Amino acid sequence: MALLDVNDLSVRFATQDGDIHAVNGVSLSLEAGDTLGIVGESGSGKSQLSFALLGLLAKNGTATGSVTFEGREILNAPEKVLNTYRARKIAMVFQDPMTSLNPYMRISDQMAEVLMHHEGLTKSDAIARSAQMLDAVKIPDAQNRVRLYPHEFSGGMRQRVMIAMSLLCKPQLLIADEPTTALDVTVQAQIMTLLAELQKEFGMATILITHDLGVVAGFCERAMVMYGGRIMERSPVEPLFAQPTHPYTRGLIAAIPRVDQGHEALHAIPGNPPNMTGAPVGCPFAPRCDFAGDDCRRDMPPLERFATERDRACHRPIDLIAPLEVPA
Repeated sequence: MALLDVNDLSVRFATQDGDIHAVNGVSLSLEAGDTLGIVGESGSGKSQLSFALLGLLAKNGTATGSVTFEGREILNAPEKVLNTYRARKIAMVFQDPMTSLNPYMRISDQMAEVLMHHEGLTKSDAIARSAQMLDAVKIPDAQNRVRLYPHEFSGGMRQRVMIAMSLLCKPQLLIADEPTTALDVTVQAQIMTLLAELQKEFGMATILITHDLGVVAGFCERAMVMYGGRIMERSPVEPLFAQPTHPYTRGLIAAIPRVDQGHEALHAIPGNPPNMTGAPVGCPFAPRCDFAGDDCRRDMPPLERFATERDRACHRPIDLIAPLEVPA
């Protein structure tokens, strides 16, 4: 039995201009200890997929399909049931720690609150555990800094606080939603190295949501490429980079900057992300695809297995798409 099973998950948002189809029939499976990267441009449905798993959609959002955790259905479960999973079994790190942390509360109080609620610890014991976790995420002088306010930490240190808070109850699954977006390159590398160390130490499964394929290559075992709320390609990371089989994946990899070629080697995917209002018709990437035909604009290709652990959703043959000089 898989730790997490998602089957035919769709997410809709009701608006005055019509329903926004943010996620369309996504399925995935995750075993204990797995690392899965979900990658795609902004608006591809990555974050809404993760919010649906935890029942965190906006009030105008609805989710259909199935999400089971350790064999138990949790999609659209009552709040009381979901609260037994949040933090204790499934934790999430959001991309902007300053909006996730309460600026009026000391870090010690915010972290202790989690442990007092979920594990019944006294406040003094909870603060002591919180300081230990801050030390685990390599915050200097954790015993004293645990009593500081969020604004007294740098952006990178606030993100470490969020990671520490998410790990307080030793969850089985950690979802990291763009955890390095607002950080400079050096701090990004530090955060991803820290996440990798903690993932191995705690043995937890991890879903990394990002627009950066380079981050996925350095952290994840498997990758799932999303566009327009659908899965375009799914594969172990190494063969995905060696042989991208979907035009969108090909475009993302070609867009990765290469220091050996300078700015002349930068390649952008032409066109704009799709309008997600209204029921989707055909492949959402068709308007931006060099290989698209009438069949692509008319019919969404099914996600089909073509090699061991590799799936793609494309009408075009692999040998037409695959040739690509990829970054070393």
